[in-house]
Amino acid sequence: MSTIKKFAGQTAIYGLSTVFSRVLNFILTPLFVYVYPTKVYGIFTYMYSLASLISPLLAFGMETTFFRYLNKANADKEKVYSNTFFTIAFIAALFLLFSLPLSHYFASLMGNDASAADQERFIQYFIYIIVVDALAVIPFAKVRADGRPVRFGCLKLINIFTFVGSNLFFLFVVPHIIKSNGYGTSWLIQWYRPAWIGYVFISNLIASIITLLFLLPELLQLQFRFDGSLVKNMLLYSFPVLVANISFIINENIDKIFLKNLLPASQQQDVGIYGACCKIAIFLSIAVQAFRLGAEPFFFSHAKNKNSGETYARIMTYFVIAVTLMFVALSANIEILKGFIKGKDAIQRELYWSGLQVVPILLFGYVSLGIYMNLSIWYKLSDQTRFGLYISGVGAILTIVLNLLFIPKYSYVASAWISLIAYATMMVLSYILGQKNYPIPYHLKKNVAYLLASVVIVYLSFSVFHRNLIIGNLFLILFAAVALYNERKELLLLIKK
Repeated sequence: MSTIKKFAGQTAIYGLSTVFSRVLNFILTPLFVYVYPTKVYGIFTYMYSLASLISPLLAFGMETTFFRYLNKANADKEKVYSNTFFTIAFIAALFLLFSLPLSHYFASLMGNDASAADQERFIQYFIYIIVVDALAVIPFAKVRADGRPVRFGCLKLINIFTFVGSNLFFLFVVPHIIKSNGYGTSWLIQWYRPAWIGYVFISNLIASIITLLFLLPELLQLQFRFDGSLVKNMLLYSFPVLVANISFIINENIDKIFLKNLLPASQQQDVGIYGACCKIAIFLSIAVQAFRLGAEPFFFSHAKNKNSGETYARIMTYFVIAVTLMFVALSANIEILKGFIKGKDAIQRELYWSGLQVVPILLFGYVSLGIYMNLSIWYKLSDQTRFGLYISGVGAILTIVLNLLFIPKYSYVASAWISLIAYATMMVLSYILGQKNYPIPYHLKKNVAYLLASVVIVYLSFSVFHRNLIIGNLFLILFAAVALYNERKELLLLIKK
């Protein structure tokens, strides 16, 4: 139980910092949908989706590789740290050198409503953002490996405060200064463009650079101790992880890119509608991300313990209870959460709210994804990362093929269902293959019961009782009470410890 307590404590800190930073970021969503029409917000969604596809290439799966090699017997930790960082730095430098001169060509392929000059600027901003973020991957991983969740949380908060503050400055402070003819107005009007989406991307770049500067203590610990044999072995381990990460990003973002390219001009607003509704579902994604931040270094460091399998199984049960409760809670309160995407006027509000039907589907997709991430530890611990490639590859193929088939007819509703299908398939495959190759005694019947109960409750709350707040939250209380009663013995033991 003391092991669970340690894991829970660190994950709680990661969770609080992640939730707080994401909530601050989420606050920007109503501001963005107020300032930008659905088509312009679609550019925002499209650009970030493209960036998310490219970022894993630069990280090259080295974050997971760092944790794995750090916990190998007789590992030279400084050498592992330096070689993983400089591998990413080399890849990032190549990307910068080759992509920046081609930004004009890439801009010509985008086809957004933005002008060609603006599109080229957007591409350049994201090239710099991707490179700077890549350089921060291993220093952030070192902070986690050193067991310093508080520092990790503070750095993440600095990043998000800078991003939010910069956006507020460009979108609201500068226009107010100009409107009131305040100090510096003559200089501001020379370059300021009202409601320009590029300021969001500039704010992201500023936040990324400042965060990297705050990671200087970790960067200064680097020693250039190149070990060709170590790098080769790490690359062999990380390549399947890279492909798996790319497949995951495809599952998460390719639908938005396909929506942009497969829908006619009259339906381009669907990209913005879907992107805004995904922001509501992001609360559950935050929980999954917080779990991963705490779980990955913990699972690797705990693998040598005799009772590690039982610990992983217990963590899985707690995780399933937590995410299903969040799934029910968010679905029960959509009538409140939809206020974050209400747009500038009644027409924009109705456009954004027309996509609310996909939120429960997206939420359960994140439940499946979180369970898959929990299950995936088996192939990382057993150095069988190729299975991660196979599983996520199946998910990516499903995502691509089904989106191509069904988006033209069903638009973003198809994308939401396909996302759920892909993640659920990956979850089931990982469990089946894991039990054959690295058995862990998960409490399957109990976990499935919680999953099915949450789906039934959400269906009743959302479809039968039409998102009624009172009934939905009564269901939530009932579900929580049953879970609490079922787990009372484990919880009493945990509290005593």
